[in-house]
Amino acid sequence: MGGSSFSRHYTFVDYATQGYSLIVALLLLCFHNHTVPGWARLIAIHVALGLGIHALILSNARWSNPILGFLRHFYPVLLFIWFFAETGWINRMFFLNYIDEPFIRLENQIFGCQPSVVLMEKFPNLLLSEILYASYFSYYLTIGGVGIYLLYRSRDSFFHYVSVVSFVFYICYLLYVFFPIVGPPLFFNPFERQVLPPEFQAYGQHLIPEALRQGPFHQIIAWLYRMVDGPGAAFPSSHVAIAWTTVYFSFRYIPRIRYAHAFVAVLLTISTVYCRYHYILDVVAGLLTAALLIPLANKLYFSSIGPRENEVQPPSGAADRDQTARS
Repeated sequence: MGGSSFSRHYTFVDYATQGYSLIVALLLLCFHNHTVPGWARLIAIHVALGLGIHALILSNARWSNPILGFLRHFYPVLLFIWFFAETGWINRMFFLNYIDEPFIRLENQIFGCQPSVVLMEKFPNLLLSEILYASYFSYYLTIGGVGIYLLYRSRDSFFHYVSVVSFVFYICYLLYVFFPIVGPPLFFNPFERQVLPPEFQAYGQHLIPEALRQGPFHQIIAWLYRMVDGPGAAFPSSHVAIAWTTVYFSFRYIPRIRYAHAFVAVLLTISTVYCRYHYILDVVAGLLTAALLIPLANKLYFSSIGPRENEVQPPSGAADRDQTARS
């Protein structure tokens, strides 16, 4: 199959996924050290992944098959969890230790304390805690929920959504490799024998109140992090960056839920600090990441689909409402 056919079947998200996988493989090849377990195996996985994605794209172009079609368009979503987990294995190639200390010191200079530890102590209310843990959990629901809705209403909108969300995820994952920051869990569970400076060790005694630990959403989140976690994946907060990316798509394609979705995203943003998963600096970086990468991803996406398709139409209901408003 010729080069022109190759480029015709590839989309922006395919190039982004292949590019991310290639960059990680090259970083592993050039900069691996004793902190990276099985670096050669990881490189082999990335090579196999690139070849597999290429085969999937070409196979779907040749044969009409519902399973191939599903995998062709959903495969980036299926890779998010693995890519995230991998960052916890490879993020000390450039720094042998996690680099939380400058962040902790800066937050102490700005706020006179560690907000990510003391905020829960200031407001140890079970109802508030559960609302915020539920908001934190909504991250997983909105990524899938917005995507499924757009797939049902408009395939073009869905392709746009998956492309931008994937791009934001991949940039966050790359940043985790270069900025290995654990976040507030470091106060309570030191990683790799890393010890905090003496003046901050007392924060480790500020445990989550037992009454809040009994909340169902607290227990759900704790279970999720036991199952899949990437230590050192705090800066920028992908929870914040992706949550606001999904809000962008609600405003663009699902206007009926946009304000409710934005309100939940505000609660989620607060929850990342209250629930002790991120420093405030991580949250600010997550907001800036979304603000910078959404326009960039849009530009790259619309450039990639050509002049005849450079405007993705909203779902039919939104289009009908727009037409009624103009009448």
